[in-house]
Amino acid sequence: MTIPQGKKIYFSSDNHLGAPTASESRPREVRFVKWLDEIKDDAAAIFLLGDLFDFWFEYKHAVPKGFVRVLGKLAEIKDSGIPVYFFVGNHDLWMKDYFEEELNIPVYHKPKEFEFNNKTFLIGHGDGLGPGDHGYKRMKKVFTNPFSKWLYRWLHPDLGIPLAQYFSVKNKAISGVEDQEFLGEEGEWLIQYCRRKLEEKHYDFFLFGHRHLPLDIQLNENSRYINTGDWISHYTYAEFDGNTVNLKKLDS
Repeated sequence: MTIPQGKKIYFSSDNHLGAPTASESRPREVRFVKWLDEIKDDAAAIFLLGDLFDFWFEYKHAVPKGFVRVLGKLAEIKDSGIPVYFFVGNHDLWMKDYFEEELNIPVYHKPKEFEFNNKTFLIGHGDGLGPGDHGYKRMKKVFTNPFSKWLYRWLHPDLGIPLAQYFSVKNKAISGVEDQEFLGEEGEWLIQYCRRKLEEKHYDFFLFGHRHLPLDIQLNENSRYINTGDWISHYTYAEFDGNTVNLKKLDS
């Protein structure tokens, strides 16, 4: 993609809508929708890097109740001709084809390469990447196994959805204190993942979420790792102006 003059690409992640309760997350949803409304005039594309919802599971004929404001705004933006891309996170990894069929928004389950204005990007959510976190990696294999999902669909949505929401909130749905502390370049698994990827191929920018901490790390002279932070504590996002990526904080 070549970005037209005056246009930007926006990156956002980790809204966790629905947590800790629908009513408590509503102000965050309204704030996010307002931001989408503000950026649509100069957006060349919008990337949502996962955990938009604190829980999302698609039954054959049902999806979680709520979120009509953000879903409606995304539909409006996509219908206006602005590309929107969605990467599933660890809280909405059960997404299947609802976004693709209803909103015409492509959904990605793994990091994907893009090129904008001759700059190479590797973009994803970030969960389960890099060394360590072996417990989560094992759990993810179970949760994403087709047989496991088939079994879960036998639970009626009135039972399956609130049950999963309960455990999702219990499992650090809202960022804890430990997520606010930078662990150093050697302790951050995503930084280690990016450095390993650079041994295979050059990327100008790595864009990830998941960490709940806005980060801008220079990996080498020509490559940077950007983490978009969250819409819980930081209200941060990233934008690419055609030349470089900058982290931004939502105005109060």
